Parts: sequence; structure tokens; C-alpha cells
Amino acid sequence: MDNDIKSELRALISEEIAALPEDYVTFSNEMLFKRVIELDEFIIARNIFLYHNVKREPETIEIAKAALALGKTVAFPYCYNGGIMEARVINDLSELQPAMLGIPTPPKTAPIIQPEELELMVVPGLAFDRKGYRLGYGGGYYDRYLHGLPAFTVGLTRERLLKEDLPVQPHDIPVMCIVTEERFVEMRN
Repeated sequence: MDNDIKSELRALISEEIAALPEDYVTFSNEMLFKRVIELDEFIIARNIFLYHNVKREPETIEIAKAALALGKTVAFPYCYNGGIMEARVINDLSELQPAMLGIPTPPKTAPIIQPEELELMVVPGLAFDRKGYRLGYGGGYYDRYLHGLPAFTVGLTRERLLKEDLPVQPHDIPVMCIVTEERFVEMRN
């Protein structure tokens, strides 16, 4: 896949995201939260890996608060240059501080949870398609992390950003379920 095509698509979808009405974004965030915490996989998971939303990404902070209140282990990404990412555990959202690209991140001293211990992972993306593939931001962090990951993976997206098809490369791994404010789309691979 030509990187120029993906870059152009990222720019187009970013414009689409910027044009979403604020009331829709607020409603969408509320419904996404409700749908995620209703997932059987969320209910039974002890170890959860979330991304911290930035800008107009689907919000994950309420999911983290709910998981922490239920006594679940909650991890967020800790990223290194070169596309390397670890899941680091937090006990309170106040531990998250802006780091790479201004994204709130656990401290480097936070405990690491190994990928094989994760039971649920909520994956970010600019957009997802109906087959579970995502258009990420181009850093490759999640593409690398998802390889061989046993956790149930969920793509969080707004219904208006759910695409029919996105460009796919051989290393891309689809999520197992997509959650929008309107529905669940479970992949049967």
C-alpha cells in the first residue's frame, strides 16, 4: 500500500472528524461507554488495556473509571521511539501525565503487564471498517502490539466513521469486535 494513499485518507478522515457536530460527539461518547461496559468480555475481564483519547477520539476515561471502580487492573500504553509500546498499570487516573505527542501516559515506573495477561484491549483508530481493520495514525505501535495478542480486541469508533472498506496491508490485524454508539459488530474469522 502506498503510504501517500494512507496519508491522504488520514487527512480526509481527520477533516471528517473535525466536522462532526459537538452534540453528536457527546452523545456518541456516552453511548460508546455504555456499550463497552455491557460487553461480556468487559464484565469478565480482570486485566484491561485502554488508550487515552486525545482530541475527538472516542472517549475512554469513563471506561477506565468504571473498570477501576470494579477492581479491574487497568493499563495504558507507554510508548518508546521506534513503534515499541508496553502496557503499564495505573491505580488512579491522576497518574497519567502528558508524554509523547502530548498523550497522557503512565509513569515509566508504573508496573508492566505482559501482553499474554491482558484479557480485553480497546484499540484506537481514525476509522474502522466492517471487517475490523483500522486506519491508525501511522506510527505502527498498535500494529506491532496486536501481533500474537490473546486478548479480546475492541475497536471503538463512531458510527459515522465506520467504513465499508479500508486499505489493508499484510501485517494488519483486525480487531475482534467493533463498538459504535449504535451497535456491536463482531468479527467471525
